[in-house]
Amino acid sequence: MKYKMFPEGKIEDKMIPVNVIFMNVKDIAAAGMTQDEAIHEVAKRHMEPTAINIFDMDACTTTSDGLCIEGAIVRMGASDRGRVNPDFGILPMYEFSFDEKMLETERHLIQWKKLFPERKLFRGPDPSKKIIPIHNVVISGRASNNNSATEMMNIVTMDEVLYPIIGQLESQRDGELLVGWTGETMSVGIGMTVAEQFGRVFPHPQFKAGETAHNSGPYAKTLKQWIPCIVAAKQTMAKYIIRALDCGCVPGLDIGCSPLNLAVARALGREIAFDNIAESSWAELESVGITREWAEQSLNLSPEEVIERADELLPGVEDAKKYKAHELIQEY
Repeated sequence: MKYKMFPEGKIEDKMIPVNVIFMNVKDIAAAGMTQDEAIHEVAKRHMEPTAINIFDMDACTTTSDGLCIEGAIVRMGASDRGRVNPDFGILPMYEFSFDEKMLETERHLIQWKKLFPERKLFRGPDPSKKIIPIHNVVISGRASNNNSATEMMNIVTMDEVLYPIIGQLESQRDGELLVGWTGETMSVGIGMTVAEQFGRVFPHPQFKAGETAHNSGPYAKTLKQWIPCIVAAKQTMAKYIIRALDCGCVPGLDIGCSPLNLAVARALGREIAFDNIAESSWAELESVGITREWAEQSLNLSPEEVIERADELLPGVEDAKKYKAHELIQEY
């Protein structure tokens, strides 16, 4: 049974506190196993705290700020000392088929309709299948695999890593990754979500585009500031954001008002729903230098120029070093 792993350990001065394993539904099927059996089997091979994520690369998912992308986590697990907790160690993600009615309440899903409506959509788990009521998390021993398998922690040492979904997908496609500190700007951006049913972070629709889930003013920039992160290269992020804008999505109205979404829309001279962005969101954005006056200063660049200059134009991630995924990922 084939799988890939980002191993526990230090990358320069940044501690990755758990193994992160990537499995593919096709490889599991080829091995003649169920997904739960595969999680238990791979757990036996690793004694360290381990997050285990199963992907369907023919499905799709959304980021917490509303980008729709190819590939999805369909099941998440956590193991420690080779074992999976029987009650809290595995959760399946809820499977959606395309339905026009979803567009009435989740405007960002216009991307799903325009780009790949034939794909199944997976985000977070069905709350009715969970024992832990709030967090979309699985836990075994020291290993916590949280926010629908994008934020991992060693519960004993309290070391944590953010591994957003696009970074995980790029890890399997041998794309480019940035390993750095989350920093102030990304810490703010994490809170700029969209309201979704069975979302990656929130079980039920809560914070609409233009709102902040943090609602903590200048303090928001410190919430995740000193946590290591593994993210996709900014060129990759720019491509996905441009595609969302080309589908008609407007930051602050259809997709989140995250610093990245605002920066790309500003660079292209595209529409931003300024008046729909809440005062509480502006308070957090302004704490990292993103003001309405700044966002209104359109650069009117071409998409190609934005992608080429992404490292300069897109804020976020501090003390980052760029790697090809194969430099960090082990294959089994």
